[in-house]
Amino acid sequence: MAVHELPDGLASRPLVPDDAQAVFELVAAQELADVGEVLIEAADLVADWGRPAFDLASSALGVTDGDRLVGYVEVNRHERGVAAVHPHSRGRGIGTWLAHRMQELARARGWRRVGVPVPEGSPGDRLLTGLGYRVRWTSWVLELPAGRSIAKRPLPEGYAVRAAREIEHRACWTVLEDAFLEWSDRAREPFDDFAVDVLRRPGFEPWQLRVVADPADAVVAAAVLHVNDESGYVDRLATRRDQRGRGLAQCLLADTFREARAHGTSRSELSTDSRTGALDLYEKVGMEVTSTWVSRAVEL
Repeated sequence: MAVHELPDGLASRPLVPDDAQAVFELVAAQELADVGEVLIEAADLVADWGRPAFDLASSALGVTDGDRLVGYVEVNRHERGVAAVHPHSRGRGIGTWLAHRMQELARARGWRRVGVPVPEGSPGDRLLTGLGYRVRWTSWVLELPAGRSIAKRPLPEGYAVRAAREIEHRACWTVLEDAFLEWSDRAREPFDDFAVDVLRRPGFEPWQLRVVADPADAVVAAAVLHVNDESGYVDRLATRRDQRGRGLAQCLLADTFREARAHGTSRSELSTDSRTGALDLYEKVGMEVTSTWVSRAVEL
């Protein structure tokens, strides 16, 4: 069997929106096997695939064994791919096939490289290492243990933390994008993509977009919270550059976790990576690393 071919009995096809649940279950099974917990939510796929800038038909492929999805790959945001193989189907050459398909999909977009996040030391990490993928950065998933809270830090006089108002949605997008673009090598995310990813995400409620407002009532920090049955996950958190060093991020983080717990969650989580330099901050406020991931990339 040539390295770029699927083994007998397996087939591939483009994915369609109705595949979202099957892909969710596939990725969840891989995460459970590799890190001991499920991090993905079905809403992640619905929101990500619903972005105006994303074309599922030309961006993703599934591998099937009969009528069962056993592998999938997609390229979505700038120079970033995602791939998964069901743990019961490992050792059949599916991962290698997916890695090569990811490169082809990325080349078709004119990308210079493509990277994929994998749990450190996992089968996927070892496979990509053998295929010449190098580590670009390390990321960590952190949790605030049950029963622990982040110490309150007073806001500067005249500042307030609260839910964002509808009229402030673009201001939140601006604060978040400006901050993330300081260290990420990508184009600015369109507001329409932000709206689908955050504001129209399945299950989103207005209280889940939190802000710090200055004495003039302008948004100077923002956080996006995702909530499922038991977990409140801070997906994005940023402070405007000229407002840093005042403790706004810590206040906002504490507020966000309190709000999540007030709405019935028992776990408080977020992730960060080595590009941001924020790991020490989160550990100092009592959060603990639960899994470590690496972004492995290959030049095209």
